Amino acid sequence: MSFTPPARHQDRPVAVVGAGTLGRRIALMFATRGGLVRIYDPAAEAGEAACAYVARELPEVVKTIDGGRLGTVEAVTDLATALADAWLVIEAVPERLDLKKRLFADLDALAEPDAVLASNSSSYATSHLVDSVRTPERLLNLHFYMPPRQNAADVMSCGHTDPDVVALLLKVLPDYGIHPFEARRESTGFIFNRVWAAMKRECLAVVAEGVSTPADIDRMWQVNTGAAAGPFRLMDAIGLDVVLDIENHYAAERPGLPEGPRELLREYVDANRLGVKTGAGFYDDYPRQG
Repeated sequence: MSFTPPARHQDRPVAVVGAGTLGRRIALMFATRGGLVRIYDPAAEAGEAACAYVARELPEVVKTIDGGRLGTVEAVTDLATALADAWLVIEAVPERLDLKKRLFADLDALAEPDAVLASNSSSYATSHLVDSVRTPERLLNLHFYMPPRQNAADVMSCGHTDPDVVALLLKVLPDYGIHPFEARRESTGFIFNRVWAAMKRECLAVVAEGVSTPADIDRMWQVNTGAAAGPFRLMDAIGLDVVLDIENHYAAERPGLPEGPRELLREYVDANRLGVKTGAGFYDDYPRQG
């Protein structure tokens, strides 16, 4: 099927599907050039919280964008309304492949014929979603890290993506203060996250084997790298349930990976669910970012 990339994107909305930690941050970045961003979430309170976050952060972030202007962000609970006239649709829902497959079938049916359909998945390549859409030429991964502080983004073809779609995003994203990098072959974890996964997994293994503690590893990391936070603080910020989902996905693709890091994550995730721990994960005093 032929596909024509979107025209006049400057005058059209961006739709973000999912109002969680990353969804609201993605919306924030696309609201820096005076346009409209719609955040879809079936839970109205989640959408309202996302809009409140953007309203609070946007004035300062706009100052960092060359040519930046305050945009408008609105939350909607109807998917078709969110997608109306959008040139770019970004999925930011939990890391469950079955959920993403159902969602992309809906996005493909409801979005504008020339809309780009992008997944923010941190671990699933969009090649897994090709069978859910009729026009895979407009489907690709667009993976964000933690904007507005970490503004790199991976851009990766689903294997059928029109090269003009990739080129458009590589050209346009810097206008929003986003730094895109193309993964030139399919890669689970894309570019930076693949490297980070190996470091994170080894940190978990060191704790699982009783060699050290999360606090000591984080402190040593800070001393040696000058970073503001260590790997266990970062995992808490992401959410250990999400980290575990990602690790399970890596393990399914690479059966030789050690079990210890996943066992440690499961122990903490289960403790949190049962109310044994009151914090987000390894640190009781460290809430999930949002």
